[in-house]
Amino acid sequence: MPPISTARAACGKAALVTGASSGIGLGLARMLGQEGFALTISGRRQAKLAEAAVDLRREGFTVAEYAFDLAETQAATDLVTAHRERYGRLDVLVNNAGLGIVAPLDASETRHIDLQLDVNLRSVITVFREAVDLLVTAGNEPNGALVINVASIAGKEGQPLLGAYSAAKAGVVGFTQSMNREFGPRGVKCCAFCPGYVDTPLAEAVRHRVAPEEMILVDDLAEVGRCLLRLSRQCVIPEIMFVRPGLVE
Repeated sequence: MPPISTARAACGKAALVTGASSGIGLGLARMLGQEGFALTISGRRQAKLAEAAVDLRREGFTVAEYAFDLAETQAATDLVTAHRERYGRLDVLVNNAGLGIVAPLDASETRHIDLQLDVNLRSVITVFREAVDLLVTAGNEPNGALVINVASIAGKEGQPLLGAYSAAKAGVVGFTQSMNREFGPRGVKCCAFCPGYVDTPLAEAVRHRVAPEEMILVDDLAEVGRCLLRLSRQCVIPEIMFVRPGLVE
């Protein structure tokens, strides 16, 4: 675990983004920085996370980075503690950490099943659990609080060779529904993003059959996230599917 600074940074509003070293997480973090949020970004690989933090700071954003492997049970607690000590508030949480391991169902290794469930589903639940008091506090303010859980189109329709991944992402969709029912009345709005193939490093395995220029853009998800920030307190969008034209992947 990296050291936690006890020097609290002054900020008007703050966001925490997991899986923010690249791809969707980095794109959403950049959008939140543009919208005036002080940022905590997290990822598993320290060097790659540090590069992302440098890029965001060059754009003028306030950024704290903490490398945690959310497959570890203590990581969610330590990450939220680090954010809490740094900023003292949380207005937007983005649960984006995830991974997929391609394998036939009858050849899936237990350790790979556990890894996908731990990162893709359990960390969404535990990071939210650890942060919920901060989010409820922000929920009492005029703009309320927002949680974006990055699921997948595979969570809406299970995909071959991605059984554990599909199951975990379906769990994220279900958990988001529970979050809205339990914490929506307290000013915490939750949305599950369910994208098809997005042009990120995670899509490398399918580039032989879907060209990058045919994939959904990270900016598409970021702009929808920006839209969610502008909704009234009376409007909740619990789930959004992002698909390529004519397709449900």
